[in-house]
Amino acid sequence: MKEIFLIGLGNPGKKYSKSRHNVGFLLLENFSKKYNSNFLLKDKLKSSCSEFQINDSNFRLFLPNTFMNNSGDAVRAIVDWYKINLDQILIIVDDKDLPLGKIRFRRKGSSGGHNGLKSIIEQLQTQNFRRIKIGIGSPPLIKGKNKINTISHVLGNISQEEKSILDKVYKRVIESVEQLNTKKEEYIINELNSFDKDQP
Repeated sequence: MKEIFLIGLGNPGKKYSKSRHNVGFLLLENFSKKYNSNFLLKDKLKSSCSEFQINDSNFRLFLPNTFMNNSGDAVRAIVDWYKINLDQILIIVDDKDLPLGKIRFRRKGSSGGHNGLKSIIEQLQTQNFRRIKIGIGSPPLIKGKNKINTISHVLGNISQEEKSILDKVYKRVIESVEQLNTKKEEYIINELNSFDKDQP
């Protein structure tokens, strides 16, 4: 039985549950719901965890309860507990440098200024882990000032209009991730990176 470990990044708690910074959580919640699976809190993993099978693959989904800036603590706990290779994990994360609705699958790379990824890189001591980045668009300029308010953008709630785009993104990513063990990774990377939110 092949195992896939998906870790969504976000902040725990009602206050943040619909924020742009939580698209990693939202995607995995959708995935889990599709298979009628629920998340249960596992203290030793510093995460809530949901598990189900698709064909001969076992999917384990995690929502860290460490808050975004300490995501690495949960990822470290998961990797240590299951004694897994880093090529078995896939991080799902928001990206404000990508336009809303764009998807980027990367096998490795820097944090790009994302505190969650930064924390994971520090804890794992490597940038070599797979991540799927989901575009949330860049923060708007503050009226009358030449600066942007990144924090209120990423922690702000997703609008209805954004949600309808993100729902398409979640669906696309979930369909690709379901085939991680049956299709070549190259194929899945191309499929996701060429995704166009405006196609029917």
